[in-house]
Amino acid sequence: MSHYDTNLDKNSANYVPLTPLTFLKRAKEIYPDYEAIIYEDRKYTWADVYKRTIKFASALNKIGIKKGDTVSFLAFNTPEIFEGHYSVPMSGAVLNTINIRLDAKTIAYILEHSDAKVLVVDRQLHIEVKKALSTLKKKITIIDIVDKFADQSKCEKIGDLIMPKERVLLRIHNQSFFLLSVFLNL
Repeated sequence: MSHYDTNLDKNSANYVPLTPLTFLKRAKEIYPDYEAIIYEDRKYTWADVYKRTIKFASALNKIGIKKGDTVSFLAFNTPEIFEGHYSVPMSGAVLNTINIRLDAKTIAYILEHSDAKVLVVDRQLHIEVKKALSTLKKKITIIDIVDKFADQSKCEKIGDLIMPKERVLLRIHNQSFFLLSVFLNL
């Protein structure tokens, strides 16, 4: 037995499991004013990220997401997907990130198989997503990521597939918002 094994049993003084949520809380407490993410002209500190993730987790809960539900993300490396890695677990849901290079058939399969209740998607991916959604046999909530730095000629509202009165705008931050819409496969 090594001397490193003596009197080093796990306890609160020498061992605390680090999860994404405990990491975020710790970063917010220790480095609140340090930059956590920079994207184009947007900069967020750890305190900002914590506040934003709390708001989005709360918004997910308000639309009915509960423990064990699946929230899928199909997005580029923007602050929204970064924050999704914290806000989805905060809401009690399971995060399912989907590769942006997949075809519509595979995206639809993943959404069905994961039993996704919500899909958070970048509007730039509208072509494949609309094809995938058209084959689903269930109702799924779509949250558009609006990236003002993307080529807007390549972006399209995925929520256009639904009735306008079913759209709700969730203001998350002054520069970033998600468009929440319910997609009904008729």
